[in-house]
Amino acid sequence: MSVADRVITLAYDPGVAPKEGGLPGLSVLKNVVSSINLFGIVAVVGALAVSLGVWAWGHHTGGHQAEANGKKGAVVSAGAALGLGAANGIVAFFSALGSQVH
Repeated sequence: MSVADRVITLAYDPGVAPKEGGLPGLSVLKNVVSSINLFGIVAVVGALAVSLGVWAWGHHTGGHQAEANGKKGAVVSAGAALGLGAANGIVAFFSALGSQVH
């Protein structure tokens, strides 16, 4: 097989696939990422509580700007919670989808 044929074959199938256990420290990295995810979820709970408080305070005092900001914060917090909770599933879905590309 010539060098050009090898390069063409490599371009089509490099033979690389995700493999667990290839590098040391993978379990530590998984623990760190899980802890960051948990920290993000706890922060979102706090942000949601503050946003709901601002929304209620703005509504009861007639502060339309505060009410709108509270609503915005509540929606953003809910979206962040959805993203953080679904992060593993989203990555797994697109990784499986990407592995089907030939």
